[in-house]
Amino acid sequence: MRIVHTPERLSGRVALVPTMGALHEGHLELVRQARGKADTVAVSVFVNPTQFGPNEDFARYPRNLERDAALAAGAGADVVYAPSVETMYPRGAMTKVVVPEVTELYEGAHRPGHFDGVATVVLKLFNMVRPDVALFGRKDLQQCAAIRRMVEDLDVPVALEFVPTFREADGLAMSSRNVYLSPEERAQAPRLHAALREVAGRVLEGADVGEALREAEARLGGFEIDYLDLVSSRTFQPAFGPAEDAAVVVAARLGRTRLIDNVELAAVR
Repeated sequence: MRIVHTPERLSGRVALVPTMGALHEGHLELVRQARGKADTVAVSVFVNPTQFGPNEDFARYPRNLERDAALAAGAGADVVYAPSVETMYPRGAMTKVVVPEVTELYEGAHRPGHFDGVATVVLKLFNMVRPDVALFGRKDLQQCAAIRRMVEDLDVPVALEFVPTFREADGLAMSSRNVYLSPEERAQAPRLHAALREVAGRVLEGADVGEALREAEARLGGFEIDYLDLVSSRTFQPAFGPAEDAAVVVAARLGRTRLIDNVELAAVR
């Protein structure tokens, strides 16, 4: 396994797993799945400054390239691509990719400019690594919708694989930010996923969507809710019933840690 810091041509069919490092078992599952889809598996490790807001955790985001590279190699990666900020954004690069509609609500409304940074860096990684297939986790469901729309609209020649969320035994979605949770907060965090499953089940049974969401929010005392809603997982516009692409999405703060999660109704039918 090699670590490279500048773009280079990779051989055979290439799979890319884009990450910001701080790898956990969810990332490693993406790498393992990529191993079965390509001759060369590349994992990018880049903490992208353009997707962090001015009051977010860019400075304290965990960084340990040696650890990440060892974990990626153990999961089957051939290459870790770890570019510098100067490599990704030379000469003060100002061009950005904006994906309308799917990025305007929810995460997009609470983190202005976030998805511009995500779409831009992902397209740049696609251009640098030239993968045949790229794998993303469905925990960041709105990100998946934005990347899908970008690839479709711009005719980007890459196949996308969106992999189900990898979870701890108690249901908490794996995330690099979980390390910020205190032991007491970690014990409370799985309530978020449980509330989403409850909403999904009630909507599938025919309950009023608004009522189900209000009751779930009332049960989440101790969480500061940014949003909790039923949406279309493709358009990220509000949904009003158990459509095939409907998902319950949430972002909430527990102490200093902001957690996001989702439950797709199709997964619990």
